[in-house]
Amino acid sequence: MDNHLHAQFHALADPTRFAVVERLLIAPASVSELAEPYDMALPAFTKHLGVLERSGLITSEKIGRVRTCSINPAAMSQIEKWFSDRRALWEARLDKLSEHLTHTKKD
Repeated sequence: MDNHLHAQFHALADPTRFAVVERLLIAPASVSELAEPYDMALPAFTKHLGVLERSGLITSEKIGRVRTCSINPAAMSQIEKWFSDRRALWEARLDKLSEHLTHTKKD
């Protein structure tokens, strides 16, 4: 598996980071907006954002005193492609199994 994908799946394995990505799929948000629902210190929360940013799932930009985070669409497309490729493989395998079982049942 591509190292980038490995880092992205690792980042998404954490429930807090997964929820942050879900939130950012709706719209970009400031760090303070993202941190508000969580009962953790801001430095601990920003570590989560760092993992997401290093994995390439999100980007951030500082304008004045506010750091705003957003989804990296290219990373989301890469994950979607990974799943799509595997889905096609498994659908082909299941079709073969179904065909085999149909022929076995007839015999």
